[in-house]
Amino acid sequence: MACGSGCCGPPQEQAVARDGTPPVASPPDELDCDEPGVVDTCCEGGGDDSKVVFETKGDDECKMTDHGRDKDSGNRATYQCCAASIDGSIDSAQAEDDCCAPEVNVDDFVNSPSKPINQSLPPESKVINGDLEQGLVGKEHVVLSISGMTCTGCETKLKRTLATMNAVRNLKTSLVLARAEFDLQIGAGSVDEVIRHLERTTEFKCEKITTQGAASIDILCPGDPRDFINQPWPNGVTDIRIIDKASVHVEFDAKVVGARVLVETGWGTPLTLAPLRADPSLEAGSKHIRNMGWITLLSTILTIPVLIMAWAPLPKREIAYGSASLALATIVQVAIAGPFYPKALKSLIFSRVIEMDLLIVLSTSAAYIFSVVSFGFLVSHKPVSTGEFFETSTLLVTLIMVGRYVSALARQKAVESISIRSLQISTALIVNSGGEDEEIDARLLQYGDIFKVVPDSRIPTDGTVISGCSEIDESMMTGESRRIEKSTGSSVIAGTMNGSGALTVRLTRLPGNNTISNIAGMVDEAKLSKPKIQDIADRVASYFVPVVVAITIITFSIWIAVGIAVRKQSGSEATIQAVTYAITVLIVSCPCAIGLAVPMVILIASGVAAEKGVVFKSADSIELAYKTSHVVFDKTGTLTTGNLRVAHEAYFTEDQETTRSVLLGLVGTIKHPVSVAIFTHLVAHVGAPTTVTDLKAITGKGVEAKLDGVTLRAGNSRWLGLSNEPRVQSVLSKSYTAFCFTVDNSLVAVFGLEDSIRTDALEIISNLQASGISVHILSGDDDGAVRTVASQLSIPDLNVRSRCTPGDKQEYIQNLLSQPLSNAGRVRAKNAKEPVVIFCGDGTNDAVALAQATIGVHMSEGTDVAKSAADVVLMHPSLAGILTIIAISKKAIHRIAFNFGWSFVYNLFAILLGAGAFVNARIPPEFAGLGELVSVLPVVAAAVLLRWTAI
Repeated sequence: MACGSGCCGPPQEQAVARDGTPPVASPPDELDCDEPGVVDTCCEGGGDDSKVVFETKGDDECKMTDHGRDKDSGNRATYQCCAASIDGSIDSAQAEDDCCAPEVNVDDFVNSPSKPINQSLPPESKVINGDLEQGLVGKEHVVLSISGMTCTGCETKLKRTLATMNAVRNLKTSLVLARAEFDLQIGAGSVDEVIRHLERTTEFKCEKITTQGAASIDILCPGDPRDFINQPWPNGVTDIRIIDKASVHVEFDAKVVGARVLVETGWGTPLTLAPLRADPSLEAGSKHIRNMGWITLLSTILTIPVLIMAWAPLPKREIAYGSASLALATIVQVAIAGPFYPKALKSLIFSRVIEMDLLIVLSTSAAYIFSVVSFGFLVSHKPVSTGEFFETSTLLVTLIMVGRYVSALARQKAVESISIRSLQISTALIVNSGGEDEEIDARLLQYGDIFKVVPDSRIPTDGTVISGCSEIDESMMTGESRRIEKSTGSSVIAGTMNGSGALTVRLTRLPGNNTISNIAGMVDEAKLSKPKIQDIADRVASYFVPVVVAITIITFSIWIAVGIAVRKQSGSEATIQAVTYAITVLIVSCPCAIGLAVPMVILIASGVAAEKGVVFKSADSIELAYKTSHVVFDKTGTLTTGNLRVAHEAYFTEDQETTRSVLLGLVGTIKHPVSVAIFTHLVAHVGAPTTVTDLKAITGKGVEAKLDGVTLRAGNSRWLGLSNEPRVQSVLSKSYTAFCFTVDNSLVAVFGLEDSIRTDALEIISNLQASGISVHILSGDDDGAVRTVASQLSIPDLNVRSRCTPGDKQEYIQNLLSQPLSNAGRVRAKNAKEPVVIFCGDGTNDAVALAQATIGVHMSEGTDVAKSAADVVLMHPSLAGILTIIAISKKAIHRIAFNFGWSFVYNLFAILLGAGAFVNARIPPEFAGLGELVSVLPVVAAAVLLRWTAI
């Protein structure tokens, strides 16, 4: 097999299901990679007996990467083996980005101003995944920016329109983000077809935006963009889309071609970057607000003369003023209110949605038509007693536009206020090929670049320090308030603020795929997800408009009857009077406040949490965390720092030097904290490790290999059957973690390791217990070590379990979830229908427990597979994040409750006032258009106030 297969081949996927079925990574085929070396691996499977086998050939790293997870359908953790050059100056993030690209020599692009590129024709399609031989169709993940959505009815229309398309799967939509995300089945439809159908059916404007992780730049075209696209594409370019008449959006494989190389020589002549565009999530909203602003201004200009002619004490020229008002009102009705008509009708016909636009159409049309009819009677010298009221229709339309404009502006500002992507700076200072400093656009950074970070400036992207020393403020990314010292070999994070020192950094991740993008992507996922409480709001909103229409008909009928039977009015007078009440009821009611009650709070809460170093991956976690009844912790690396040290060692062989050398070769490639501690201890005493074969890492147990036909095993005493061995018992009796080494099942060495408890652990656990939350420890460590930690943290013995396998942890959490809450379990137990369990862990063997718990919390220093199974990620390894999760959830739920309450109270009294239910108190129809503004602004304000609430 050639290099490029096996570990360098396509990813192998295995699901981590809700029932706890553990992930198992299949062993790669034998490699024929040329470069000798030792595998540096972090691959570990899950479950009791699962194993990961990897060859000790090639300068490769076997990695596990997260390809997403769906809490409802099962948790998906993808195992992917990647080829990457690893040395002391490159971290795992770079390894992941550089992996699986053997045809690329990144060094060729190191700060190179130009490089020839092979030309190739544009690809016809991109199949993301699929297997044609098995009849499986590939799929492409599509993200669309939607412009034109103004209310929750618009989102419902968008969702229903896309749901009718057979090629669309896994659909997510968001009004506040102005976005739709879905998987598109290749062969069943194209993105262009989806966009055309969507724009034709909904009247929205749609634009495909680059998905997270894809490298892309915007380029100014030297000529017509259509001609530019039809040219042969440079090698590495995967897609080109037209942005406007002067620029195109280019997506490319950054491992094949660098951004600078692409711009300077990709098309044979140097090109220019287009001006930096805003975040696509924000750009669509900004464009929509600008358009609404101009339309609102035009409507206002047209309405003011009508109001003057109606209300000002002018000379009596009724027909002249009426004719002018008719002309202006007609322009307003056609040009300003006109777009509501096709939207409302298409929603009704194609999506079967009765939305707010229909209420606007009915109310403004009624006001305008009756004004025209009244003016006709005036011209025929048979004026009705109420006269025409063009000021009602024009002012109604204008105030509706003002309300929508202000509401959209408030939503947009709320989104902008918590935009993590705003931390990405636009320039970088690189060291060019001549060794000189050169400031470039950060979009032109490419693999192999070395950049400088001057004092008191932000770091442009993730990297590894190769020289210099400074202190970095990472509070905006991790929530850590203290400055972190950085020196040679330290990793730095994009968007963080440098202190007084200067740093020289080797780039490891590109802008667009760095920590800023990853956090922003996870935050967007939380914003796009919908908690169960949103279903209630959606159901209420779906019935709202039909109910209002019914109330309007009832109001109209009652006021005609009252006018004729009680007030003795003529039929025309009673009808016109009834119409004014009907118009008011139609337009003053507003379902938008109900629809925004939940998503606006989720939007702000997830952004505030991210600023504090807590990243919610789903809205369900925000909804449920305040009900927490149990918090379950892993021990090593969670309650403790994970920085194990060897406190005791004993050898039972004469040749201790050989034993150390063999053991060093056995554990040298394993990233488990115990193996790392043993390696760190031995490497100072051993000249070189012994090369072993058939290396196998067994999750939760240890590692085994072969050496000249002899079986080598190293791991915990239970797996090796040595728990009752006197020499091992002496180590366990001192509350150490025991690590045993056997040769053909004979004990040759035993080590005792100890760890230190996190400084904030006792305080955090005390706060949880004071809140009535039960705290537990589940650990695979030996009993003495676990109970010593539990004792120091005042955790009851009843809630402590040691020597746990992944299956044991899953079973324990299942039992907690199945038990009814007792009075002793939690003070707030009466408010919860069922237990809510948070599990906090960091290791691969915690993945099943993270998936099983109601809310899985991952510590940032843990493994990728644990991160993929978690619902919340703590960007800073501090247990204070647990309190932050619960506090933000509690504040968010309070805001949601307020929003629901306000929406109910507003609509109840607004409809009653509009319908004339109160004597001598009503809402004039011309001012009913302010209803959306009055109802929505408090909802947005309640959500935004989360930013200034103490958490």
